[in-house]
Amino acid sequence: MILVGNQRGGAQDLARHLMSPENEHVHVHEISGFASDTLPGAFNEVQAISRGTRCRQFLFSLSLNPPEGKAVSDEQFEQAVTKAETRLGLTGQPRAIVFHEKEGRRHCHAVWSRIDAEEMKAIQLSYSKSKLQEVSRELYREHGWQMPRGLIERGNADPRNFTLDQWQQAKRMGKHAGDLKHVLQDCWAISDSRASFEAALQDHGLKLAKGDRRGFVAVSYGGEALSLSRYIGEKAELEARLGKPQELPSVDQAKQTMAREMTPVAQGWLREADERSKKRMEPLIAQKTKVTEKHRAERASLQSQQDDRAKREVLERAAKLRSGFFGLWDRVTGKRSKIVQENERQAEAAMQRDRKERTDMIARQLFQRHALQVPIKMERRKHLKEVTEVHRELARYRREGKEPQREQEKPPEKRAPREVFNDQADKRREYLARLREPRQRPQVRSSRDRGHGLER
Repeated sequence: MILVGNQRGGAQDLARHLMSPENEHVHVHEISGFASDTLPGAFNEVQAISRGTRCRQFLFSLSLNPPEGKAVSDEQFEQAVTKAETRLGLTGQPRAIVFHEKEGRRHCHAVWSRIDAEEMKAIQLSYSKSKLQEVSRELYREHGWQMPRGLIERGNADPRNFTLDQWQQAKRMGKHAGDLKHVLQDCWAISDSRASFEAALQDHGLKLAKGDRRGFVAVSYGGEALSLSRYIGEKAELEARLGKPQELPSVDQAKQTMAREMTPVAQGWLREADERSKKRMEPLIAQKTKVTEKHRAERASLQSQQDDRAKREVLERAAKLRSGFFGLWDRVTGKRSKIVQENERQAEAAMQRDRKERTDMIARQLFQRHALQVPIKMERRKHLKEVTEVHRELARYRREGKEPQREQEKPPEKRAPREVFNDQADKRREYLARLREPRQRPQVRSSRDRGHGLER
């Protein structure tokens, strides 16, 4: 599985992200080493302790993403977290583990406190990225999964992998982060100069500009500045192919230029594409929401059943331990210790049974939601294709120096007043003629046809 970790502060922001309702399912699996039993409270504890040090990034956040379509149990996630914990030197530190399910996939988040409470200093995490990559390779070998090219050889990483910041930025734009990064990668791959790269970006509604903090950015018509070094990953080749950033317009200048180019007609085209996609997506999202709510109810019902059964089993095991004189006799003869050992084995077996029931239900539900995700992905690609075609058409108009125009409806044909009067008079005469036509009266049946008893 892919492991991505980073040091960070922002205790409350991280807690809100981990408990975000945007996920289909959120399960807090473990909170250990903290006085609080909630994520906000636990992270606030670390922040309070860190004030006795100079550390500003007092948390280490790790995400674990298994390959798509692979079922990973809670125990396997725990083993991966423990292995990463040992390799990073965070053994014994307070930690929290949270499971997320979204778009038919399940992944895990683990967060540690970097503050050593006894020595009141932050634990140094050197070469954390390299260490996590080593752990990731080991996990792929252990499970027999096909290893991504980026782990086999550095530099061949999947260009569609994205960070949390990129996902949030794509969300503001109303796009999927993987699709957005794939678009920028394609524009970079088919270009060999700044002019060709700018033309490729223009076909997707983007404009090359000079960033405020980073050298090169691509500005969308919505005003978002996308860092090319982050999305493309070719930092060394950017300046060699695109020249000096100082030669490009600033982000504000690019926004003003795109605002002038986005005429009402062009905005209408994009709005129509978004509305069509939204209509097609509504039944898919409604079906997915319905299934998700059903799955949540099933999990709540299973949890309730398991809790009730666990209480009964605890009482049954406790009833085996006799009290009073008989309990003393059991202690003397050693019978009580055997009963205690048997109770412990039964409790462990019950815990494994409950965990297997939850795991089987999660696997079944993930399979169902993964099937629902297929048409959603197809619709997302279709919408991206439609928007790309609109931007290409707009780029063609700009290159030709024209302004896009809507096809105007033909005005109604002008007619002379006498022709209008004659048509109305003809319709009036037809109506009066229909009124003068004799109507056929319904045939009255004889008394014989009325049946017995109706002669009167």
